[in-house]
Amino acid sequence: MKTILITGANGFIGSHTLNYLQQLSDNQSAGINLIAACRDKTRLPDNYTGEVREGDLRSANYLATLLDDVDVVVDAMAWSSLWGRSKDSNDLFYQPTLNLIDKYLQSKATRFVNISTTSAAAPQHSADAMAPGIPRKFWPHLCNIVKIEKYLRQHASNEKSVVNLRMGIFAGEHYALGLLPILLPRLKTHLVPWVNGGNTHLPLADGRDYGQAMALAALTPGLPGYNAFNIVGKEIPTMREIITFLHEEFGYPMPLFSVPFSMAYPFAWLMETIDPVVPWEPLIVRSIIHLLEETNADNNRASEILDYQPQHDWREAIRLQLAEMSTRQTRPMKMAKAS
Repeated sequence: MKTILITGANGFIGSHTLNYLQQLSDNQSAGINLIAACRDKTRLPDNYTGEVREGDLRSANYLATLLDDVDVVVDAMAWSSLWGRSKDSNDLFYQPTLNLIDKYLQSKATRFVNISTTSAAAPQHSADAMAPGIPRKFWPHLCNIVKIEKYLRQHASNEKSVVNLRMGIFAGEHYALGLLPILLPRLKTHLVPWVNGGNTHLPLADGRDYGQAMALAALTPGLPGYNAFNIVGKEIPTMREIITFLHEEFGYPMPLFSVPFSMAYPFAWLMETIDPVVPWEPLIVRSIIHLLEETNADNNRASEILDYQPQHDWREAIRLQLAEMSTRQTRPMKMAKAS
């Protein structure tokens, strides 16, 4: 029997991972014992039947016994910001994650599964998930993600393995902060341009496929030391294809003009610079431009080693997410997750 603990079980990746593993554990031959670590057990999926360890990862008392009798730690805990908020990123994400990793290294668990982004090393090196991440000073939260990758790489060993999943753009049910909820209200202003003609690919994938990838990262035999994989959908559309789909099916405006990346970055910098004197968030920021750059990420290595096989079409994921947005998002989403 393998005991798997999933942190952040209330969140987007955590809930999809829990659902996927629950389906496997319902088959008694799978030999899986699940533990959901979350701040609010009432928000766990209705079909969840495993153990719950409720608490806050920022609490030393909670962390002290969290990994007792655990074989695999699947860290789906996340806090995110698309710009600024350096202190919050440190306090709510970076330091709690380091504390969890240190507890893993001291525990009897033998595998740690981590969430990262395909943009950690974009654009020149991101096709290779094993390539080191590149900090971007204009995006403090991404810098913390890259630092966590580096820390895990340094401390991985045959006895304490690490599987790092660099994921694409999140879409689908149970969404939290993401590119689409930020971008779509801004499209309605008619001020958001195509960047590079909308011709770069956006590695969008359904949360259910991310849940599959997390489960496979936890269960695939072997994988000593540090292993990293890009995880994207079964088809990677261009930004133009995505916005055209949103226009034709949901009526979102199409951008009226296009700018190259060489102009988009300075314009986003300007929007950030004037932010202190305007009463609204910037129309666009450099982190969003960075996310629009070509990553060339694919699933080849994950398919070969983890047997990852994404099942869900990106259009289906967008439809599910917009259905939730129609009831949950009554005003434009902030660029940072609530504390």
